[in-house]
Amino acid sequence: MQVLETERLTLHQLAFEDAAFILELVNEPAWLRFIGDKQVHNLEDARNYIRSGPMDRYARQGFGLYRVELKADATPIGICGLIKRDSLKDVDIGFAFLPQYRSQGYGRESAAAVLAYGKTVFRLQRIVAITSPDNHDSIKLLENIGFAYEQTLRLSGEPRETLLFAHQT
Repeated sequence: MQVLETERLTLHQLAFEDAAFILELVNEPAWLRFIGDKQVHNLEDARNYIRSGPMDRYARQGFGLYRVELKADATPIGICGLIKRDSLKDVDIGFAFLPQYRSQGYGRESAAAVLAYGKTVFRLQRIVAITSPDNHDSIKLLENIGFAYEQTLRLSGEPRETLLFAHQT
């Protein structure tokens, strides 16, 4: 189901048909370095990831991570969306893109649309984002769409520190 549309992109709820794309994305080296190993090693794992993550969040919270695709030819290029984690008080925005689609403004375009969607549709007053201290591209994107660094913290169960950014109206 389509959720958002921007000048160059459409964002859709993830479905089981996206398993091959998810398998590729979550095993991409930057994902593994900055987000971590989600133990998705085959198509069945990918379908389980979609079911227990995004699909569960759509049902329980009304939002989640969305497949980002090029409007021109429907090529899936990444994910972007809102997540309510147990380890954070506020809803956060998350995104990841295949390497060949980075540095072309797609992350900024989709994240700005998701941010506006969260504030208008879900009336979220405060949206946060977390990222690794060494993920300079994500930090730059977050600052570009109006997020500001707030603190360094360690989420429960996570071995490394993370930076927390916030966007408030």
